[in-house]
Amino acid sequence: MQIDVTRDIFRLAQVFTISRGSRTEAKVLTAHVSAGGVTGRGECVPYARYGETLESVEAQIAGLPSEVTREGLQGLLPPGAARNAVDCALWDWEAKRAGRRVWDLAGLPAPGPMITAYTLSLDTPEAMRAQAAKNAHRPLLKIKLGTPDDMPRVEAVRAGAPDATIIVDANEGWSAEVYSELAPHLVRLGVAMVEQPMPAGQDGMLAEIARPLPVCADESCHDRASLPDLRGKYDMVNIKLDKTGGLTEALALRDAARAEGYKVMVGCMVGSSLAMAPAVLVAQGAEVVDLDGPLLLAEDRDRPLTYDAAGVHPPEAGLWG
Repeated sequence: MQIDVTRDIFRLAQVFTISRGSRTEAKVLTAHVSAGGVTGRGECVPYARYGETLESVEAQIAGLPSEVTREGLQGLLPPGAARNAVDCALWDWEAKRAGRRVWDLAGLPAPGPMITAYTLSLDTPEAMRAQAAKNAHRPLLKIKLGTPDDMPRVEAVRAGAPDATIIVDANEGWSAEVYSELAPHLVRLGVAMVEQPMPAGQDGMLAEIARPLPVCADESCHDRASLPDLRGKYDMVNIKLDKTGGLTEALALRDAARAEGYKVMVGCMVGSSLAMAPAVLVAQGAEVVDLDGPLLLAEDRDRPLTYDAAGVHPPEAGLWG
């Protein structure tokens, strides 16, 4: 089996800002695995928050043996972007070789469309109200927060989109005190959930305080090994394939999290339809789906995912799986 990796850049439709910075393009890596005249593809987004760079992830993939299998891959690379790209490429290769869809190989029901959140970029309250009004037809909006001026932004979004369900992502930017202070006001504004209010590793106080606003673990939850440390602190887990290290572990994490009583969110980095495609399988039945990466792009893969009033649809075989 030959494993190659390429760099791809997708322009964003507009500047995308979170509390950690802004970007105008999505830089991704695409793994290609080929054998027997069949090639499978998988995409990942290296994330600096986890110490990843394009170069470091390329090096991890380049260091793999040529005879790697999907089962063997789980022990060769740690959870993260590199394993994600190769794992998803191997799933794609297996499906193409068998002439079947990935969900059939995985023993899963045929997937359907799922309503996805649409993320509003961090900006001034006035600009975020305008963003919200432009997207008020969407049933679920996500707001990036994590600054000292968060409440005016939430108020502005609610004013711009009075009927939408709102979820917020604090990107590790709050303390327990800030959460406790803001939560009642967020509940009043109809906010349904907050992602990762406190820094991973410094979130112990979430077990000591009331949580009137449900809390979802993002940076604190990578794979099944993360679950023991979440007990008593979180109500939901955000499953991202770039954290789990691919579809294989993402499906296992979903089942394990549900068995322990957590609700499930399936999220993404800013990537193309190729990155979202396997996540659509994980998202089936999830309480929250946040697979809007392609909606933020000015350009996408050939045969991109379909987004409409029913949500994000499963991929065509020509894209993935």
